[in-house]
Formats: sequence, structure tokens, C-alpha cells
Amino acid sequence: MQKFTLELLFRIIGIGSASGLIYHENALYLVADNSHLVYNYNIETKALDKTSLVNKEYAGALENVPKADKPDYEAIAIKDDSLYVFGSGSADNRNLIGHMNIKTKEVYPHIDAADLYLAMQSFGEISPEDFNIEGAVNDGDTWYLLNRGNGPKKVNGIFTLNGTINTTFFQIIYNPIKLPRINGVQATFTDGTIANGKLYFIAAAENTASTYLDGDVAGTVLGRINLDKMKVEKTVVISEKNKFEGITLYKENAKTLEFLLCEDTDNDATETEVYKLTVKK
Repeated sequence: MQKFTLELLFRIIGIGSASGLIYHENALYLVADNSHLVYNYNIETKALDKTSLVNKEYAGALENVPKADKPDYEAIAIKDDSLYVFGSGSADNRNLIGHMNIKTKEVYPHIDAADLYLAMQSFGEISPEDFNIEGAVNDGDTWYLLNRGNGPKKVNGIFTLNGTINTTFFQIIYNPIKLPRINGVQATFTDGTIANGKLYFIAAAENTASTYLDGDVAGTVLGRINLDKMKVEKTVVISEKNKFEGITLYKENAKTLEFLLCEDTDNDATETEVYKLTVKK
């Protein structure tokens, strides 16, 4: 996995602070941590659709939501025809899971994940200051939620949840994961996706000890985890300047995997750059 190519594939005008993306049936779905919207981008026509996750009575801003009020959607996953977007859990108002039908665009009431997140913190012995869900991966009835270790104790780990998300009733397994440093700064999980039977993840190095405040970026690493052993097999630094926050499998052939990546630039610019990362299997 040491050989890779990283290239800018396209820019999407109309999305800022992209924090997660998923490619599904020729469509690209994205979320932003300061938005109440799900974005659907057609790669061929370059058309961008937006679906609000809040009801019509909501009177606040839908995009560029102030930091103290934002839902902080950091992870996106699809199971069957349902798309789920996960709040990070890094503050009391960030414990919601958005839910919509990707076929009909019907939006369902939010799932309250407060009790689930508290149970995860208790099970993993993680303090609220170190709890920050940044990646969600679905594999049938199994969900993998990636905790980003950008809190005081740098707790990177993976929660394996078996059960039903709509009722947030799960059996929970937690595995701490040791990640490398980039230029002396600890890398921390930002997203993951399953490909070729492995969990591929990205982890950004950001010089901060807070799940709430941003810091100087030192780069991003791509890694691969053996799901049976929950061990990191390989890692490679793919950038020393970009903070990639979303990864999704794009294409696969006998020799290579292609992923799409999005970057959170931590500013109010309303455009998102999507990169293509190609690695050998």
C-alpha cells in the first residue's frame, strides 16, 4: 500500500466544511459538520441536490450553522435504502442521528443517540472530553463507529455494534487502536470504509487537544485494519497538508482500489474539493 496516487477529481460548489461522503449506486452523498442538510451530487451531470434533515417549522440556519449550535454531522453510512448521518457526540447537542430514505428522499425523525453514546463511553471507559465519533461503517447488522482521539488523552478506537440502529439497541465491543504520528503530531481517526474485506481508514494529524477546537494540520494517513484481529496492518502518509475527513470506496478491480476523499478546510467557503486516491491491493 506504499504506492498510491492522489489527485483532485472535481470541485463541488455549494457545500462547505464537508465532513463525510459515501458513494452509492452512481450517486455521491455528502454531509457537512455545520449543516442540517444531506447533499446529493451527480458526478456526470454535476447537479447538486440538498435535502433538509429538520422539519419545516425549524427557523434556524440550515447551512453555516454557528459552531455552538451545529449538529456536527461527521459520519455517513447506508444500510439498504436508508442513509444515516451521525452527530459526533462531542457536545450535548451533537447526539442525533439523521435518517432518510435515499430512494424516496423521505426524511424520518432523528434518532436520539444520547443513551447509546453514554453506553459506548461507559463500555470503552472513555470520558466525554475524549468521545468524538468521526466515522461510521455499515456491514449488514454490524456497525463500526470510529472514535477520533483528538481529546486530551488521544483515544483512538473502534466500537463494533451489533443490533438495530433505529432502536439504538446494540451489543457493544470496543477496541483501542494505536495510530502513527505525522511530523510529530498524533494522527486521529476521521473516517473509514470497507473494501476487499478490510477496514480502510483515514486519520488526520491536527495539533489540538480538544474535540471542539480546531488546530494546525500536519497531514493525513491512510491505513488498513484486519477486522478479525482489529489490528492495523499498514499505514501510509497520503498528504502532509490536507485534513481529509471523509473516505468512500469508488471503484475496485483485480489490482487496485479507488477511493474518494473530501476535505474539511475549517472555513466558511461554500465549495468542497473531492480527491481520488488509488492504491494497490
